[in-house]
Amino acid sequence: MTWDVTYHVKNRTFSDAVLIEGLPGIANVGKIAVDFMIDEFKARKLCTFSSDYLPHTMFINDKGIIKPPKINLYYKRQKKGPDLLFLSGDVQPSSEHACHSLCRTIITMVPELNITKIFTTGGIGLQSVPDNPTVYGTANSVEFQKELSKKKYKINTNIYGVVGPVMGVTGVLVAKSPVPAAALLAETFGHQMYLGVKGAKVITTVLSKLVCTKINTKHLGKEVMDFENEVMQKTKELLAETELAGAKPLDNHYIG
Repeated sequence: MTWDVTYHVKNRTFSDAVLIEGLPGIANVGKIAVDFMIDEFKARKLCTFSSDYLPHTMFINDKGIIKPPKINLYYKRQKKGPDLLFLSGDVQPSSEHACHSLCRTIITMVPELNITKIFTTGGIGLQSVPDNPTVYGTANSVEFQKELSKKKYKINTNIYGVVGPVMGVTGVLVAKSPVPAAALLAETFGHQMYLGVKGAKVITTVLSKLVCTKINTKHLGKEVMDFENEVMQKTKELLAETELAGAKPLDNHYIG
């Protein structure tokens, strides 16, 4: 089994593109942040990833039609600053093998799309809701880690022994990236039914500095209401499918 990539546009030429990933994870911090940026930038769909590796849970849309889960790559060309690519989707790949396979597929696209940096996003599960979430960062090289540690970014790079293993696409894509890559992880309440809007805001703010572009996060909380209803419904369906409804909040660990 492999991943099929269906492109929706012919022009795939980008300038020093930055790829930002935000698939579901703890409190959906990364997904909220990336989906918000897709809407904020009015990003267009570049391609769709499909495979039998995706979970066999189908979703019901707002028109009552059943649809399979999807993972899409969006793009925004900018006059100033790097072009932006956003990886978003309904689910993570269904297994370890599927995760590695998707990441390999994305990595093969790096030269063609002229991707020069990769940022993945996620949450660090705490036992309570943090008032001012900290963003932790881990990179795939010492040099890039030093770049993240600059005061202007407000990223805590003292991550060893504080944060648990980074799982899923958020971790694998960074570790295997052929270009400078980093995972940005925001503190959040580690319960599967909680949506980490606060964590999404701080990650979005950090990303705006890292990619040298302005992102207005003031209305993220308002726009997330419709998204929250959608995610809550999908979360309930996935919990029923995977029998995770009785899971407890997580403590200082990031899990895919």
